[in-house]
Amino acid sequence: MAKWTPFPHAGDYQFDAASLKKQWARLHAGDAEPLPKDAAVLQAWAHFHNGDFQRAAEAGMEAGGAGLTVANKATAIYATYLEKKEKARLDLFLQVAEQAEAQAAEDPQNANAWYWHAYALGRYSQGISVAKALAQGLGGKIKESLEKAIALAPKHADARIALGAFHAEVIDKVGSLIGGMTYGAKKDTGLKLFQEALKLNPGSAIAMIEYANALVMLDGDKKMKEATALYEQAAASEPLDAMERLDVEMARAELEE
Repeated sequence: MAKWTPFPHAGDYQFDAASLKKQWARLHAGDAEPLPKDAAVLQAWAHFHNGDFQRAAEAGMEAGGAGLTVANKATAIYATYLEKKEKARLDLFLQVAEQAEAQAAEDPQNANAWYWHAYALGRYSQGISVAKALAQGLGGKIKESLEKAIALAPKHADARIALGAFHAEVIDKVGSLIGGMTYGAKKDTGLKLFQEALKLNPGSAIAMIEYANALVMLDGDKKMKEATALYEQAAASEPLDAMERLDVEMARAELEE
């Protein structure tokens, strides 16, 4: 495994098994991941929340079982925010999609196996261009996996965010008529999914960011004020772990442009 770019604020978050258990419900309000029974898996999650994404991925793979979820999340979040090389980033997304697909085949009741499959394919699609990804038939796979994740974990806020983004991006690329007929993408459904996600996880900076992006994609300048307010709210959030810190910093960087 090539050496990953380190989290820029290493040492700012110091979770161990005990402190992680205490904060678990709050930290996992987005992905509805159950508290692991296996100590090795819990330790892998501590690495993740502290921003040691490479160690989290390696420890998760080693632990197997529920550890595959932390490995997939660590790899996907690392690729989204910290990997500088485009090709390496896309390769990591494909790797997560494959690993999650295999995990879902083995454990079809695991909501996050479906979620990380869709998330990785979604980020890969953005990397190669949404139009190209739709032509390759990735749209249907993403939508199906996200709908499965929500059916299995009705409180999965992050799957709603990703599905809301799917509806917005498809309409943005192919228009509402083809988007609706060919891919089942609907503006109202997309916006409702973001609202539901924020009800489930009100402090989620990434929900605010993706909702803002979707508003601008779907309604343009008319929604710029509302979108900016969402970005400001995200930028003012108090991050509890490394991933939230990356989300908040992204919102701040966007506002400075």
